[in-house]
Amino acid sequence: MAAYVNQVVAAVDDDFRVRESIESLLASAGFTPWIFASAEEFLESGTLASAACLITDVRMPGVDGLELQRRVGLDRPGLPVIFVSAHYDDETRGRAMGQGAAAFLYKPFDAAELLGAIERALRE
Repeated sequence: MAAYVNQVVAAVDDDFRVRESIESLLASAGFTPWIFASAEEFLESGTLASAACLITDVRMPGVDGLELQRRVGLDRPGLPVIFVSAHYDDETRGRAMGQGAAAFLYKPFDAAELLGAIERALRE
């Protein structure tokens, strides 16, 4: 993980507790976490150019995770996108993975599982 220290990992989730948890986890692993409450907030932030990886929820008000993935892919086609979702939905998971998602994890996810997914995504 040391090779990834200080890399920016952006996370988008409408749930404050999840954002707080992801931010703490990323910081403790040496990443620079940039956390957003909505896809719109992320897209308007100018962060896209600096992010090494994007973590996003699937179901959010406004722009959802799949649409965020599509929009990000237009500007940064190589940016790894990792989905986290509380909803067990094989169709949504299939769409996300079919659009090139690096991983699709279900909440509550294990910290090691998320960090492993990030590490794999950054290697590939």
